[in-house]
Amino acid sequence: MRTEERAGRAGGTGATSRPRGADRAGRRDLRAAALGASLVAVAALVGWAVNGDGSLYAGWPPLIAAWDPHVGPGTPAALALAVLAVAFGARVAARTRWRGLLVLSWTASAAWIFSLAMIDGWRGGFALKLTSRHEYLAGIAGFHDIGAALRTFEDHIVMGRPGNWPTHVAGHPPGATLPFVLLDRIGLGGAVWAAVCCVVLAATAAAAALVALRALTGEPVARKAAPFLVLAPGAVWAGVSADAAFAAVAGWSMALLALSATRATRFPAVAAGGSGLLFGLVCYLSYGLPLTALLLATVLVLARTARPLPPFAAGSLVVPALFTLAGFHWWEAYPLLVERYHQGVGGKRPYAYWVWANLAAVTVSAGVATVAGLRRSAVAAPGAVRALRAGGPLTGTQRLAVLTLAAALAVLAADLSGMSKAETERIWLPFVLWLLPAAAALPGRHRRGWLGAQVVLALLVNHLLRTSW
Repeated sequence: MRTEERAGRAGGTGATSRPRGADRAGRRDLRAAALGASLVAVAALVGWAVNGDGSLYAGWPPLIAAWDPHVGPGTPAALALAVLAVAFGARVAARTRWRGLLVLSWTASAAWIFSLAMIDGWRGGFALKLTSRHEYLAGIAGFHDIGAALRTFEDHIVMGRPGNWPTHVAGHPPGATLPFVLLDRIGLGGAVWAAVCCVVLAATAAAAALVALRALTGEPVARKAAPFLVLAPGAVWAGVSADAAFAAVAGWSMALLALSATRATRFPAVAAGGSGLLFGLVCYLSYGLPLTALLLATVLVLARTARPLPPFAAGSLVVPALFTLAGFHWWEAYPLLVERYHQGVGGKRPYAYWVWANLAAVTVSAGVATVAGLRRSAVAAPGAVRALRAGGPLTGTQRLAVLTLAAALAVLAADLSGMSKAETERIWLPFVLWLLPAAAALPGRHRRGWLGAQVVLALLVNHLLRTSW
């Protein structure tokens, strides 16, 4: 690490020291990636060794999947997108006008998510997985009277009570199920429409992250991050679960707060209020997503301002107030959710394995380029902390380091809580979104290779394994 810092300050012998320092940094990136891959391999080997009796409740630990090499209708499109993006992604991201890049990132992300889902086929990948008896769609009938469902929601969380909710409905606040209920009410019921809406919304997460990155770290860093945000390995799970849609909602909350905090909008108070509104909604989509407050606080730290707090706080009260008035009480439901969690497989999965195997699962979702980028973030972090303490300026790389390490801290907090044992390859997608930009710190001459590693990982996972989501 010291060598890298010295190389960045090379003096009279720069002609020889810069390449040597860069080569050493590149080797350290590779070692970090290898360490991440080794964590996944060890988690798999240990998982296979101890899962003979099914005690891990995971078909292919550390992932919820089964070994099933296959190809499907989405294979040609996924391969074509991967080749085109690796060959031209960085160039397009660097040269496209900003607004065009946001639209392109949305459409390309949607195409990547959809093509990966279609590797398992229309029914097997894109639609069928949302029709599981554990999913939100299975709980729609219980919302025949929405008002009554909200007033009595807590009565049906714990197993053993009459009419208890399906797993995913019980495991989330009612805000997670209501969008599917409303789709059904307007004639767009069923798994296909649910999947389409999840993909369309999930794909906006990349654009949201770019907006936030541009405001916080500068446009050059955001453009470097764009291909990694679009071609995330986590897209394997984004098209067949609602978690990536949750990530998009949280992502736009971040983007609006970043615009407000940096005064990059003509209406900073409105943006801050909108950010708070979405944060309040996020808290009613998943009990674990209040942890995104750590990322939102990081935005204010990087912008060195508290000006957005009043409108943000006002906005953040709207959704909780509406649900509370409707009869759902978050603070009463969460302890019941903890009880329900321990009644099911979550309570049976061994913490001693999953507390570290969770990190292996999220490594698959984030990719080895992200691991290498986080190593760069760790190197830049001490200088960033010193600059923040001294009130001095931060470089774009230092700002990126603070943001991505805050996301890593949120992952660690979620991990240690014991409320996410397995399934973290999809559950933590809202945090993975902010880990992915770490790859922007990787050197330009290696960035195409790292992007290739990301897409190869996604293609291997989707073609070799049959994922449950």
